[in-house]
Amino acid sequence: EVQLVESGGGSVQAGGSLRLSCVASGFSLDSYVIAWFRQAPGKEHEGVSCIRSNDDPTYWPDSVKGRFTMSIDNAKNTVYLQMDSLKPEDTAVYFCAADQLTYCNDMEIYYDHWGQGTQVTVSS
Repeated sequence: EVQLVESGGGSVQAGGSLRLSCVASGFSLDSYVIAWFRQAPGKEHEGVSCIRSNDDPTYWPDSVKGRFTMSIDNAKNTVYLQMDSLKPEDTAVYFCAADQLTYCNDMEIYYDHWGQGTQVTVSS
């Protein structure tokens, strides 16, 4: 059974950092596309970043480029999202998602497997 479990969320002040983790089980990360999405209150899921095997990560919102870094540890079957210089607008529930895709995609409909999410709150 494919499972994804996120952790690492919390409350920080603007300018702070958090590192999110997503531990995968039931499959090998190098055979799946793994993505981070976030959902702010009243908004739809927004793709944040994605990685496929050992390719370089892809980042979608311009607002996170240069501040967020996605990485993968195949030995631990874990992906990370390092978030620096956090802003109040980064406040959301962050999810990791996975599927056997040919390439990264920022649309949630392409991902069948999701974690439960972890809350990130950034105060000004």
